[in-house]
Amino acid sequence: MKMELIYPRWPKLDRQTEFHLPPHGPVVFAAAVPEEVEINFTDENLQPIDFDASCDLVAISTMLTSQLPRAFEIAREFRERGKTVIFGGISTMLHAEEVARHADAVFLGEAEGRFGQVIEDFQRGELKPVYDYMHNHPDINLVGTARREILDRELYNYRGVQMLDLVHASRGCKFNCFPCCTGYLGGKEFRPRPVEQVIAEMEAIQNNRLFIVDNSLAQDKEWLRELFTAMIPLKKKWVSHPILDDDEILELAAKAGAWYVYQAVFDTSDVIRRRIKRLKDHGIGIEGTIILGTDDQDEDYIKRLVDFLMEVELDVAEFTIMTPFPHSPIRAQMEKEGRILSNDWLKYTADKVVFQPKQMSPDKLQEMYYYAWDTFYADGGHQLKMGELFKNVIRREMDDGTYHRYNPRKRRLFKKADV
Repeated sequence: MKMELIYPRWPKLDRQTEFHLPPHGPVVFAAAVPEEVEINFTDENLQPIDFDASCDLVAISTMLTSQLPRAFEIAREFRERGKTVIFGGISTMLHAEEVARHADAVFLGEAEGRFGQVIEDFQRGELKPVYDYMHNHPDINLVGTARREILDRELYNYRGVQMLDLVHASRGCKFNCFPCCTGYLGGKEFRPRPVEQVIAEMEAIQNNRLFIVDNSLAQDKEWLRELFTAMIPLKKKWVSHPILDDDEILELAAKAGAWYVYQAVFDTSDVIRRRIKRLKDHGIGIEGTIILGTDDQDEDYIKRLVDFLMEVELDVAEFTIMTPFPHSPIRAQMEKEGRILSNDWLKYTADKVVFQPKQMSPDKLQEMYYYAWDTFYADGGHQLKMGELFKNVIRREMDDGTYHRYNPRKRRLFKKADV
């Protein structure tokens, strides 16, 4: 049996350097597909789709809300050719009823231990329109090593620099932050994978640079201590979302190869200032993730916030406009207040205003988004600042003998000494 697995393209964040990481959702899903199913994967951000491909089933994996309009076009093209189309992924779960109108089947929830039944139903001609496992999470021990071999590795580099490989060590998040959908998608209970399984997966990844995509590395100190201690011998260099603000954990994270973190900066308080300083003191870089348009922000507030970011010398900043994604706490609030201005999913790219801000007009917030990017990067663009972060990690890799680059002709990673 042959399956075409498609990852649709989407509009990229305005002002940010365009680059492409190896997608995580499709390779994790592929690990849950029975081995007898032959998978051909297409990342439409980098590859054309073969709509006339010989296959039995088409699976469309969607992560972002802004992927959906294109995903629906892709589904229509395949269904017009007589193919059966099934959808899954994060934004499929967030927009399940709408997606169902464009698909033969939708899969909701985590696929481990469940997708084999879907294949059996399909082969018997009894595919169900909905497979709903949203609030019935599988045993976390069933999460296996992602099938990264379905990726074309040559595609995921930027100007000769190999992009990070994505991996996750846990699911679920207890924090339920106002703009986030994780509580709905993965549940509000922290579900860590066994450390030995995480380490085995990291060891299997040829790339030395990883992005640990867990929603938060700040949920369980004992588990973090065990994980980071086990990671030290790997000598990987990695990026993550926030790490627990604890000196012992930060020291272990640094020893385990923490390269930089995505740190939310939501105000100019001493708490944020100290957190940034502690990360820097441990040699960990910082990419600030800054949401613009919260109810406590006006034009002057955003200007002061940008000044603060430059004062504390963030390595990189990513500015986004608050976006009320379905099933997030902020969406429920704004729907109640009648402040949603658009449900055009192509505008849900976190760089466009789709709601009525509380302390400024939509046009003014859009203007302040561009002000933030242009002011923070006035002395050097996003590419230059990212380049500095990559220089830092290359120096560290050369110090510990792990530096390598990708050879597209040989399709392998090799160390400097091999050149």
